[in-house]
Amino acid sequence: MSDQFLWLAYLAGLPPIRLHELRHGAASLMLAAGVEMKVVQETLGHTSSAFTADYTSVFPQVVMAAAEKTAGRRGNR
Repeated sequence: MSDQFLWLAYLAGLPPIRLHELRHGAASLMLAAGVEMKVVQETLGHTSSAFTADYTSVFPQVVMAAAEKTAGRRGNR
């Protein structure tokens, strides 16, 4: 299956990516979209949310949004 996927990606002109990396990407995109960690965990079939958190990547846009949210909270006590 993985070899077929690599071949299809090649034919489509995409960079080489392993099929398993799509799971990481999907999890990261779900979290970036604001999906709760527990939902992502259960979607992927992980036994703990800690594993899911380690499994995903944090996009720079998500880090920036978190910083802006935090900065906006200072004046709202």
